[in-house]
Amino acid sequence: MTAVDIRRAIDAVWRIESARLVAGLARYLRDVGLAEEFAQDALVAALEQWPAEGIPRNPGAWLTTTAKRRAIDHLRRQERHARNLQEIGRDLDSGGGAVAPEASANLDGEDIQDDVLRLLFVACHPVLSADARVALTLRLLGGLTTEEIARAFLVSESTIAQRIVRAKRTLARAGVPFAIPAEAERAERLASVLGVIYLVFNEGYAATTGDDWMRPALCEDALRLGRMLAGLAPQDAEVHGLIALLEIQASRLRARTSATGEPVLLLDQDRARWDQLLIRRGLAALDRAESLAHPRGPYTLQAAIAACHARARTPADTDWVRIAALYQGLAVLTPSPVVELNRAVALGMAFGPDVGLELVDTLLTEKALAGYHLLPSVRGDLLRRLGRLAEARAEFQRAAALTENARERALLTRRAAECEPVPATESGPAAGSDRAAGSDRAAESGAEQRGETAAVQA
Repeated sequence: MTAVDIRRAIDAVWRIESARLVAGLARYLRDVGLAEEFAQDALVAALEQWPAEGIPRNPGAWLTTTAKRRAIDHLRRQERHARNLQEIGRDLDSGGGAVAPEASANLDGEDIQDDVLRLLFVACHPVLSADARVALTLRLLGGLTTEEIARAFLVSESTIAQRIVRAKRTLARAGVPFAIPAEAERAERLASVLGVIYLVFNEGYAATTGDDWMRPALCEDALRLGRMLAGLAPQDAEVHGLIALLEIQASRLRARTSATGEPVLLLDQDRARWDQLLIRRGLAALDRAESLAHPRGPYTLQAAIAACHARARTPADTDWVRIAALYQGLAVLTPSPVVELNRAVALGMAFGPDVGLELVDTLLTEKALAGYHLLPSVRGDLLRRLGRLAEARAEFQRAAALTENARERALLTRRAAECEPVPATESGPAAGSDRAAGSDRAAESGAEQRGETAAVQA
């Protein structure tokens, strides 16, 4: 194998093994930062030794053994130090001494799945900010480097490094135990875990800023974390609801851009390019979620909405009436202006643009949507379908000015240009009859989310 091949193999092994490695170390060290430090030491050792000695038969076990030895050495040093302090204390008649850690702690003694679940709950602890939870989760459980996380979110590497360092310090200061939370707080903590995975996926699916419409690598990381969580918490309906949503949404990734990277919206996508394996997996996860809980939770409802699109062989087959009803259920369960915006899109598709516009217009004064580019985007689409082209053009221009994503800005600018009045002598259909082409764009744009409780339908 070449040096490049070995480096790729090490990267792949690290992505697979890092979460389990850090989790196993953290269980005994009781310090997430220290656990990651020893895991990183093992990675450095692999980078130094494997190119010369070859990749071990069991790379994961090699990393675990290397990290474990260093952790045990650390514990023994602490133990010796504690003994010395005790002896000094006795000599000085100061009484009492430090409690020595267990140097011979068995790092293999418990179910590794429990360790990973503990680590996931720690990394997503509510004491941390949302940004810190995302960065720490991607670092500890996604196996991403600081550089990779920074590149994914288009911020500086130093910013991500500071977030991670501050997060570890916050956890240490707060005395967050390395444990699965008790029943009383588990629901809140699990909601935080699900929310972090959801945020990571959404940023990959519809990038907030930058030149790319999507960042598929982030979607893959979120899917991996979601699948891991589904395996760790097999009886939780919302865990399966989230993974169902992500699997179905991910099935469309290949169809969402053209060969040149331009956005391809929902009803214009080549459905033959949708990944049927991911759709089947998503539908199976949805069935599992619906069998575990009634009524359905917010992620399960969103997955049911995504399933309506996945089951439609053609755009015309989409059951928009059912989608509107599901959004109504979501609005009752988790009321938010963004959910209402999604519901307006579905109503416009199911019952006509005037119905959707009526709801959208009630959202114009919502402070939560001030500066939210999808509000004028959706409104512009509905106006376009009604033939009110001058108003639609102004809305698309406003949406283009608000978005920070270059691909999306180009799309919205192009849509504004398409709303230029058509000369009366030109043949073709009337402006308002536009084969609902504007509607499919609203259906996509209106359902894109940035971590809100509403489904991504692009």
